[in-house]
Amino acid sequence: MPKVISFDMDGTLVNPEFTDWVWLHGIPTLYAEKVGLPFEEAKAFVVKEYLKVGEGAIEWYDIKYWFQFFRLKESWKALMGRYVNKINIYPDVHHILERLKDRFQLVLTSNAGREFIAVEMEATGLVGYFDRIFSATSDFGEVKKTVGFYQRICQILEARPQEIVHVGDHYEFDYLVPRTLGIHAFYLDRSGEQNGDFVISDLRDIEERLLEKHQNSTARNR
Repeated sequence: MPKVISFDMDGTLVNPEFTDWVWLHGIPTLYAEKVGLPFEEAKAFVVKEYLKVGEGAIEWYDIKYWFQFFRLKESWKALMGRYVNKINIYPDVHHILERLKDRFQLVLTSNAGREFIAVEMEATGLVGYFDRIFSATSDFGEVKKTVGFYQRICQILEARPQEIVHVGDHYEFDYLVPRTLGIHAFYLDRSGEQNGDFVISDLRDIEERLLEKHQNSTARNR
């Protein structure tokens, strides 16, 4: 059996609606108020500036950078506070974390900046479930969950890749990448459209999959 179970955050534990509201409604609204543009025009300009930077740059994920870039007067903390009511966890989350917390070391591994993680964990009450929380962007300056990102987590946790299970909703960064390192990864497809031994549509499926892995491993070692 593994020692550590790692969970992605947005799209896995928490509905990504909150982040969409901050980036695509909150910041454009503040910019529209600042320069006197209609919201849709301001949003088009803001999104264009996002795209100029691109997902490959660390600034893409840094809300402090964008507040400085657009010279917005309201604080980013106040803006996030405005949309806290948009933070919602999926129905299966509390159940599975309660079931696993006493048997495994639980960690959160997210692409999101620490600013977003802190607000979402506090609003959902999930922070108490996790022994460690890692942000690829804030902690390691990585714009994606790379092999190096997972290697550093293994080192920090003093765990071999084979002792870690990771679960997330991004096929490449939550499934393919960790598997190249030897981490047992599950791809969470909440739509139920995908299938396979590595695919789950509900987090509650993890327990059964872990038991299957344990039984298969025991059988091979006999």
